[in-house]
Amino acid sequence: MVDASASRQDGKAFYVTTPIYYVNDKPHIGHAYTTVAADVLARWHRQRGEKVWFLTGTDEHGQKVMRSAEVNGVTPREWADQLVETAWKPVLETIDASNDDFIRTTESRHTERVREFWQHLYDAGQVFPGTYEGPYCVSCEEFKLPAELLDGENGQKLCPVHGRPVEMLSETNYFFKLSAYTDKLLELYEEHPEFVQPESARNEVVAFVKQGLQDLSITRSTFDWGIPVPWDDEHVLYVWIDALLNYVTAAGYRTDPLLFKQVWPADVHLVGKDILRFHAVIWPAMLMAAGLPLPTTVFAHGWLLVGGEKMSKTKLTGIAPSQIIDTFGSDAFRYYFLRAIQFGSDGSFSWEHLTAVYTSELANGLGNLASRVAAMVGRYFDGSLPAPADAGPAEQAIAERLTRTVRVADEAAVSLRFHEALAAVEGFVGAVNGYLTEQAPWKVAKDDSPQARARLATILYTAAEALRAVAVLYNPVMPRSAAALWDMLGAGQSIGALADQPLTEAGNWGRLPEGSVLTKGAPLFPRIEEPEAS
Repeated sequence: MVDASASRQDGKAFYVTTPIYYVNDKPHIGHAYTTVAADVLARWHRQRGEKVWFLTGTDEHGQKVMRSAEVNGVTPREWADQLVETAWKPVLETIDASNDDFIRTTESRHTERVREFWQHLYDAGQVFPGTYEGPYCVSCEEFKLPAELLDGENGQKLCPVHGRPVEMLSETNYFFKLSAYTDKLLELYEEHPEFVQPESARNEVVAFVKQGLQDLSITRSTFDWGIPVPWDDEHVLYVWIDALLNYVTAAGYRTDPLLFKQVWPADVHLVGKDILRFHAVIWPAMLMAAGLPLPTTVFAHGWLLVGGEKMSKTKLTGIAPSQIIDTFGSDAFRYYFLRAIQFGSDGSFSWEHLTAVYTSELANGLGNLASRVAAMVGRYFDGSLPAPADAGPAEQAIAERLTRTVRVADEAAVSLRFHEALAAVEGFVGAVNGYLTEQAPWKVAKDDSPQARARLATILYTAAEALRAVAVLYNPVMPRSAAALWDMLGAGQSIGALADQPLTEAGNWGRLPEGSVLTKGAPLFPRIEEPEAS
């Protein structure tokens, strides 16, 4: 699996990217799922005290975008500008993304470097003229192999991803010598199995490359919405070999050597499995041809399914993130999709399951625990956290459980096993709730003896200190709720900013000092009625 836990003694930032998203339509929760995963990974590494660079952006060239613009009666550039400003950038705020940069493929910092990159490969003899004839899926913006296609009605051939008829192209284009990299790519996968993850994705890529690679058409000559080919202005560059370069153009390639040294190579490219081959085959071959370092890992996650089908605007199954967040909040959105789905596998979405997880794990679990602890400290100690007496076996068990939880969660999160990381933390929250139920501090409080008061202080300190660690562990995943919990515990005044708490040290017991002022605020996760599916 991904090993992203190495120290950064050389000053290199942990660099994580999302794919850049087509602006043919507005974002749905499938796009947000990828971005949230990248954001949680970025925030997790920041919480560990590492330098981080997190990139996302939009892919604005190609036939698919051009046709969307035509349907809406505007130019492709006008369409892209409108969608980016009214939909794609705002959704980042909606889901609380913490990206360091946002790249658009129509920006000059990208287009100029793309032209330089391909001019260099053309001059090096890596590009040659030829004719392409065969199937093309505009929705994928991908040249398809005949063997991949599905049979449709009336002899039509369908894209296996979108189920839509492919178009037959015949164009005189320029080609990249992709076939020359077959052996080098197979050697890469063998020597660096971490390059393609998860294992199922790597097996798919290896099997594909072993069949032999065809040279890749890298230009289009039947439309003009794209980056002009520098040596032939009658062609534009194929959208994918333009778009893939965003990962280096945004990192200062040929413009900012210091940034490029600090950021490149990328540590993790997060992609949907439908675009795995572009990133795991074409992209490393391009970098090899240019003599640039390769990214560490390309991680392909599964699809979000609605009604058993891949989420799609075309099939009217796309759900806007705001449809969920307006009811459940951004933290619950972020938590649910990484908790309920094994990252790397397909996962089905339903309103019923979302509501059940929210109610059980967030409202009744963490939210109820925080509310009970703050209320009891307020009632029995006037809101001032008491000093604990000697810890007994029950308290030692909670402290030991916390140490294990931090270790397990950290190892899982840096390996992109988000569901395991969240399961570990949620299990710890459940253990603390169980501890409170067993110790029954509301019963202990009925005894005014010094021994009972000391015992009551120990119980409530233990629960509050456990919540201190939970706030740190959940901060990368649910930043709003973690911040509210931190404030509820008075930890900002007594310890310092939540962002400055080292995640790997969250299990060190006893960091929340006595005298911290706890305040019961609004519920972290208000109870809600199950929404109607829309």
